[in-house]
Amino acid sequence: MSTDPSRLADLPGLMRVESIGRDELVARCQELTLPAYPHQQIYGTYCTIQQHVECPPEQVYEYLRQGHHLEEWTYSLRDFEPSGVPGLWAGHDRLADDTRIYCRTVANPGALTVDYHCSWDQGEELWMIYLMRVIPAALVLGRSGSVVTWTNCRHPHYDRNPHPELAPRPDRPWVGDYWDLFYAGHTVEMNNLKTILEHRYAAGLPVSVPPVRAVAR
Repeated sequence: MSTDPSRLADLPGLMRVESIGRDELVARCQELTLPAYPHQQIYGTYCTIQQHVECPPEQVYEYLRQGHHLEEWTYSLRDFEPSGVPGLWAGHDRLADDTRIYCRTVANPGALTVDYHCSWDQGEELWMIYLMRVIPAALVLGRSGSVVTWTNCRHPHYDRNPHPELAPRPDRPWVGDYWDLFYAGHTVEMNNLKTILEHRYAAGLPVSVPPVRAVAR
């Protein structure tokens, strides 16, 4: 099977072996490789972090897909209960006082992905999307355990609250006010995840634990 390079001949800006030589490619890549990068350039629109966890991928996935565990490894998400809508939980984000957060978990066991669809103040438009993937470390690092990746995309609502009338008070900080700290804050939470999973797995304890309260599934 092959493709016809002429199909792409009129597209400006493509860098392919048919259009530039290897030396030119290396020179261009060297230009793009900097000794340091501005924080805004790397994390201004997308925030991705990753971590190795010494725990089998199936157990890491099982832990993540059960949303009540968010109360363990996140810094501030607590008190989840059924919202009355199937699959949707309501809880509190203690990052800001008196702030409700709504969350739905979308999990794919074949791909080992777990996505948390969330929002502050209301549960109809879940625009804060936390995309997580569990990768067998044996495949990508040649070692035991798992690699966990976590990506956030800067939805326009991070820059402006779409429902200010639902805020508990006018001076309540907005979640997007913290965007520049997402890398650091999520790294703290990823380290929490790693610590919990590695402790339980190394001790021979069940990695996943039942919820204290019944929660929406």
